[in-house]
Amino acid sequence: MFELALVFLLAFVTTFAVLPPLIRKLKASGITGKDENKPHAPEVAEMGGITIIIGVVAALLFSIALNTFVFNSSFFSTDSVLAALATLLIMSLVGIYDDLFEMRQWVKALLPLAAAIPLVALKVGVTTLDLPFMGPVNFGIFYVLILVPLGIAVMSNLTNMLAGFNGMEAGMGIIMFAALSVISLSQGNVSMAILSLSMLGALLAFIVFNWYPAKVFPGDIGNLSIGTMLAACVIVGNFESAGAILSIPYVLDFFVKLVNKFPHTPGTYKNGKLYAPEGRVRGLVQLVMKLSNGISERNLVMFFIATELVFALIAIAVYVRF
Repeated sequence: MFELALVFLLAFVTTFAVLPPLIRKLKASGITGKDENKPHAPEVAEMGGITIIIGVVAALLFSIALNTFVFNSSFFSTDSVLAALATLLIMSLVGIYDDLFEMRQWVKALLPLAAAIPLVALKVGVTTLDLPFMGPVNFGIFYVLILVPLGIAVMSNLTNMLAGFNGMEAGMGIIMFAALSVISLSQGNVSMAILSLSMLGALLAFIVFNWYPAKVFPGDIGNLSIGTMLAACVIVGNFESAGAILSIPYVLDFFVKLVNKFPHTPGTYKNGKLYAPEGRVRGLVQLVMKLSNGISERNLVMFFIATELVFALIAIAVYVRF
């Protein structure tokens, strides 16, 4: 649809236009982070994820105006998109605070439960889930009050953990939202398509500046927003199984880190390659570093993007009949 193409394009153009001046302002204000996987750990502008939020907000507000004044609310569910937008904005505040003041981990894990209130209040989503080996199961009020907040909390924190390498967060996000866009369009779910396409457009613009060597980092505001929108998309579209498939790499990383009590160990740089610190596996990225006996950051990121692509194709195969 031409209207959906406009939503995607507006998110891309807005994010792309806002990023260069924001990068300059962030560096001038000292809002930077060390690129720990490079020689001498250069300072790079942090909190660039703000532009992702700006791009998505611009696209969603445009789509809402289009739906209200052109289509008389017949194009998609305005309530669902507004609820997802409100949840995304609440999570962006959490991300900004964490970027500036380093929030305690348990607080960051619980606050997304509150961010889900707009989705809960409007009872967004369908309470009946089609579970593997069980078929359709109606969770009723349990879905609204428990599963929706948990989905937002879990996904936002998972995407914030598998991060820290140039282009990884945005690259994997692009694959996920491209898959969700294909699924939503194939199923005729316009509300979900608008959410996924707006995020896809913003991430495609962002990765231009975030790809190796990065000129800007997404920060927690960017990482949290990716997981939040992923959860919001599958809740609005009732494609929770797709969300579960797409999140498998993040879940695997979580359990590896859980065993190691969530250490912060990006990698040890030597002669253009990254190695697992002290040869120990503390997360999924260190596992890849160890198995490859050292890997460049660019190739490490490409490996995880390719891994996400495999699960994206599986999710598409489940829902799309060619």
